[in-house]
Amino acid sequence: MSQPSKSLKLAVIDYGMGNLRSVVKAWQAVGAEAYLIQKPEETQSADALIFPGQGAIVDTMKRLAQTGLDQLIKDWIQQDRPFFGICLGFQALFEFSEEGNTQGLGIFEGSVKRFPQASNTQLKVPHMGWNSVRFEDKSNLTQGLQSGQDQFYFVHSYYVEPKNQALQLFETEYGAPFCSGIRSGNCVAVQFHPEKSQVKGLQLYSNFLKTITS
Repeated sequence: MSQPSKSLKLAVIDYGMGNLRSVVKAWQAVGAEAYLIQKPEETQSADALIFPGQGAIVDTMKRLAQTGLDQLIKDWIQQDRPFFGICLGFQALFEFSEEGNTQGLGIFEGSVKRFPQASNTQLKVPHMGWNSVRFEDKSNLTQGLQSGQDQFYFVHSYYVEPKNQALQLFETEYGAPFCSGIRSGNCVAVQFHPEKSQVKGLQLYSNFLKTITS
């Protein structure tokens, strides 16, 4: 997997929840200069903003509001600067989540809904483990990935339902198809964890870096 000739600086949002070390190390593995930030002003030299996520969205939204990182994310995406959201960092971009009946950032129209109870679907909640993603995208973002075949690692009880279907980049099947990734300009966000998805996850990260330098 080739690395970009320029070492890009990636500001990884640290909102005090979860182990972010694996995210930082994964981006570093594909040639980026990734570093953690807790304040908006720490992004001044960054080429891209990374919003990883695990934990509860209620606490996450409170923390983002306390630090001003919520407005940073909104402004960053509005300005179409390179952005990558992961799991909760994908869900928080939308208007509302059923988890704690929480308001999200509202950058994109749509809501975050809980998977049906296992008694109704015979599927375990949370959706945890390896699953494939389908896509029609033929850009450099999906170079080296095979639609419906390559596996990525998921851990989530809630899924995103965008109002604008044109946003959808990836789709995954779990009882029924759901949106597992979006792309809007230079904003990319996914439900799965590329940093836990071995070679194919790193391929997606590497591809994202190439979209910045191309």
